[in-house]
Amino acid sequence: MWQRIRTLCRAASAVHLAPFGAWAALWLLVGVCGCLLLPALPSLRWLLPMLGLGAVLWWRCGAMPGRGLGVVLTGLALAGVQSSWALSAQLPERWERRDLVIEGRIAGLPQAEARRTRFDFVTDACPGAQTPGCGRRLQLAWYDDFGATAPGPRTQLQAGARWHLVVRLRAPRGLANPGGFDSERHALSRRVSATGYVRQVEQARALSTAAGVDGWRARMSARIAAQAPAGSQRFVRALALGDTGGLDDADWSTLRAAGLTHLIAISGFHVGLVAGFGALLAAGLWRLFPRLGRRFPRAMAAGVAAMALAAGYAVLSGFSLPTVRTLLMIAVVALARCGRRRASAAQSLALATIAVLLADPLSPLTAGFWLSFAGVGWLLWCLPRSDAPLLRQFLSAQGVATLGLLPLTVVLFGQASLAGPLANLVAIPWWSLVVVPLALLGTALEALHAGWGGWAWSLAGHAFAPSWELFGWMARSRFALWWLAEGAWYALPLALIGAFWLLLPRGVPGKALAALLWLPLLWPDTDRPAVGEATLTVLDVGQGLSVLVRTRAHALLFDTGPAVADGFDAGERVVVPALHALGVARLDRVMVSHGDADHAGGLGAVRLGLPVLEVLSPAGAPVPLQSACRAGQAWYWDGVRFEVLHPARGFPYLGNEASCVLRVDTAHGAALLAGDIGQVIERDLLARKPGKLHAQVVLVAHHGSEKSSDPGFVQATGARLALVSAGYGNRFGHPRPQIVRRWQHAGAEVLNTADSGALGVWLRADGLAVRERRRWKPRLWDAVQAKRAAGLSYRPATTRPGVP
Repeated sequence: MWQRIRTLCRAASAVHLAPFGAWAALWLLVGVCGCLLLPALPSLRWLLPMLGLGAVLWWRCGAMPGRGLGVVLTGLALAGVQSSWALSAQLPERWERRDLVIEGRIAGLPQAEARRTRFDFVTDACPGAQTPGCGRRLQLAWYDDFGATAPGPRTQLQAGARWHLVVRLRAPRGLANPGGFDSERHALSRRVSATGYVRQVEQARALSTAAGVDGWRARMSARIAAQAPAGSQRFVRALALGDTGGLDDADWSTLRAAGLTHLIAISGFHVGLVAGFGALLAAGLWRLFPRLGRRFPRAMAAGVAAMALAAGYAVLSGFSLPTVRTLLMIAVVALARCGRRRASAAQSLALATIAVLLADPLSPLTAGFWLSFAGVGWLLWCLPRSDAPLLRQFLSAQGVATLGLLPLTVVLFGQASLAGPLANLVAIPWWSLVVVPLALLGTALEALHAGWGGWAWSLAGHAFAPSWELFGWMARSRFALWWLAEGAWYALPLALIGAFWLLLPRGVPGKALAALLWLPLLWPDTDRPAVGEATLTVLDVGQGLSVLVRTRAHALLFDTGPAVADGFDAGERVVVPALHALGVARLDRVMVSHGDADHAGGLGAVRLGLPVLEVLSPAGAPVPLQSACRAGQAWYWDGVRFEVLHPARGFPYLGNEASCVLRVDTAHGAALLAGDIGQVIERDLLARKPGKLHAQVVLVAHHGSEKSSDPGFVQATGARLALVSAGYGNRFGHPRPQIVRRWQHAGAEVLNTADSGALGVWLRADGLAVRERRRWKPRLWDAVQAKRAAGLSYRPATTRPGVP
């Protein structure tokens, strides 16, 4: 037995591993992803020697173990060095919350909205640094003044222009929630060093006019907006130039529901289409003039033309990551042709993967990397060359892409578009073969002479309009989107194995069993509490509040998070995605504690996103309520008692002081949700209902304000957990340090969403348990983790409850 194992090991060690083959690409990807999955980065003292050792092993060793180890080490170290550099370039905390004077240029096309304009800004010098020209990339927003009826000076912002600005910045910082968008990861992938907004707009001034490629793109985008049909010009701009600033939330919602987001902006598919057109054009010219082949072979000419047109199209898109990845893939194939080396499609894909990972080892942080390479990989494996009719090949390719990419789509976006396969059958040929060529033709003609491209843009817009009406109808169907809860870590690999099994040739046995491997992904365990138990999830909504309370078969949402007119809406961006990720299909009740925007702002988005059976709020609150919450209301759900303690009948609406106070009483402990009441109401509750205040878990009133958490009230609760929902660096200073100490001295552990992310609490038979989102899923780009490592963040010293 052992002799056979030794023989197999010797045989494996003798296997030659091509330095740039498919296995090398796979091991490089393993190394890069292994680094990006680490909870913290190793020191550069380890990464740099590891990079050197890996490169030597990769180049000098030919057998599988040595070269494979070298490739893995190279990928891990390269990703680590890039991540370390990008994170070290982020704005130091000492430069936050102060006005900084910067100069630089606007990178990319500004995105104008109703009350603000968002844009990327590359500085000439780092804020606070002595070294000029370091070129930090910032994400900035320029807001109109309060009460403004028309956009202000921000309308003068132009791509490629240089500006002098006064800004207030902070290092990239995002919210941490189930199903939420990871803005810190997004910032790392784009090497964004800080985010912020423009202040003292009277001091802002343009230093130069729009210039360069970005300036040209801005002028071309304005011409399309003026000459294309009004109803579809924003889509023509997106397809021709990658300018998606004109698309609103409704447009993106329709695209997601119809599964068409990958087609609306310049994507890898469109770059490949342009490259193919270039290759066909060159081949046609060489056939018309055969003498050209004596000086330059036709295959080489086709490769050069494909690469040249693809590069030009990438410039039009502002060198977005999807186009750069596709450009590298096309360059690999073209160079192989020019070098007269035969490279199969799989070898070309492997070379492109290696080129992309070496050029940008942080590209796996983006969804587009996985969808583009995985999609091509599935098609190469499942669709060998065939003499079948073109329509049958297209339908087969669509089926393979749908089934093969479904697991990745679910994990990356938490949803699957049931209308997507059908919509893509129409959109891929129509948009890519009719609309996009017309849009590009108009751009090319307009570049030659102003006014020549109008007719082509007009045709592109008119061709796009009827398809958009069709896809809008499909997106409005209740079956268009299928939201799925977060699955366990093993759900994705099992589903990929199941897809691989199902796509094997006909006659392979057990395909029905392969469908079972999809169950952990499509029907994950949502950890519903048992009868008599309850779970609370305090969402990380910034400076606001939203708490989900679940029993065995019911769900109640206490507050819906903040929202700003024409700005951030926590209901849409945080609460609804989190509810879907937690497996909540409907809300039996929404209790809005009071009408302030930080508690009630997200209600509209929540009601649009999920079925809501009833809305409760204090009488007189500016909330579209169906019932008024008042003291004495009580109901039972699945063995759990819910009781409203405040406001009493006849109590006037006084804003914070009229907040609904809810007690959740389970068989294994109680929770008290206090809204924004102050010390006067707390003392009143202590006098009238002292027995109702005792609870293991308390949501600290008014985000930890000094006007709440009366000492007697705190002692009466006897809480083990005091939960605070507050925004990082909020202008109110919540929670106040003296309030935190007051709860700690009373024996409670204080946890803050600004520090912990979303907080999950279980009141169940085996005791009280809590889970902090940021600690449960640590990431090397986590801003809170970096501050903890530097000893800058608050951590309580009390004993923690159990963590499931």
